[in-house]
Amino acid sequence: MYRVPFDKGELAFELPPGWKGTVVESRTVPPIQDVPAAVSAALANPTNSRPLRDMAGPGDKVCIVFTDITRSSPDHLLVPPVLSDLEAAGVHDEDITLLCGIGLHRPSTLEEKIIKLGQAVVDRYRVIDNEPLNPEVLVSLGTTESGIPLSVHKAAYEADLLIATGIVEPHQYAGYSGGRKTLAVGAAGEAMIAYTHGPHMIDDPATRLGRIEGNPFHEAISEAAKRAGLRFIVNVVQDDQKRVAYVRAGEPEAAFGELVAFAKTLYEVPVPQQYDVAVAGVGFPKDANLYQASRAASYLFFAPTPVVRPGGVFIVPAPCGEGAGEGVGEQRFLKAMQDAPDVQSILDDAREHGYPPGQQRAFVMAKVLEANDVIVVGAEDPTLVASAKFLAAPTMEAAFTMIGQTLGNELDVLVVPHALLTLPIVQEQ
Repeated sequence: MYRVPFDKGELAFELPPGWKGTVVESRTVPPIQDVPAAVSAALANPTNSRPLRDMAGPGDKVCIVFTDITRSSPDHLLVPPVLSDLEAAGVHDEDITLLCGIGLHRPSTLEEKIIKLGQAVVDRYRVIDNEPLNPEVLVSLGTTESGIPLSVHKAAYEADLLIATGIVEPHQYAGYSGGRKTLAVGAAGEAMIAYTHGPHMIDDPATRLGRIEGNPFHEAISEAAKRAGLRFIVNVVQDDQKRVAYVRAGEPEAAFGELVAFAKTLYEVPVPQQYDVAVAGVGFPKDANLYQASRAASYLFFAPTPVVRPGGVFIVPAPCGEGAGEGVGEQRFLKAMQDAPDVQSILDDAREHGYPPGQQRAFVMAKVLEANDVIVVGAEDPTLVASAKFLAAPTMEAAFTMIGQTLGNELDVLVVPHALLTLPIVQEQ
């Protein structure tokens, strides 16, 4: 019996006779038992930086950028120790702003802010969302040598001390998430997000999962964070059960380097070959909408070597209770997928005309669908899934029947219960 996450529970299934299954998961390490204590220790002994409480004082403005509900960063454990140190340093409550880095996702609700930060923090401090479409709250940071327009929210730019929290895990564009990305994308304007998620960036072979060096996306967000004045990060690495396994704080580049080094030992797992089928587990909160859930297939596709052979199939179990997603980006993704006559048209149009932010997921998934089918299992609205050029199946058994009709009855299947937190590295060349 195989099991993968589904919503807040699990989905159990067996493979058809003649199918050979291989399960791959990230390495298991003992989780940190007292995360707030570990965070406090990291703040007191940061990497390449003074302790946090020595970096600000009375009268200083501080901005803490944190991730929205689509990211499983345990900000309710990270932010209170930061606030405690700022209080000890004499920073006034009214001089602290907590900025939710929504990127181009929909604004966060009050309930989500409370989930992310805790009731006490939301009641005591100013908590706001990024507004990527509102030029009045954005500051231009100029352009990079390659022409990328950089911008950031005023609350971040005008702070005397700018801090970002986050999680370091495999990321399709940045190589690894976290570090400077929470600020540089989460608190950016539409133009910057559009350029860094454009076809020229995604088509670049150096924009890959697990790759930092020479990655143009990573270079862009590093430059944006530097110009915005990011001075301190507090990040964690989590295991596949979202338990904190590693904490580091300090100067953004140095601390991020230590986090990535640990993350690679946890997430990157060798597999002997490409497979006919990959079952890509997602789980809550990422499987709440099609935009986020589809990442499971694209992560495995954009591994250093695609995990599924050309002509093979990805299966993504996801209820997608929010449909494609409610944000601007999610709706652009859905419209692009629905309106195009075929997958090739999505690719051709994007390469010729570009696309607005959010629609990059359509371009990414078109690249996946050009080589492989993607079956979404258990979606509450299978008609919507099908309209977006994915296949829909009510159960895993139904998905297997669909695959068997085209690929045969003796297949190699890779089961990746946590596809967003496991990076299979194909050994066979």
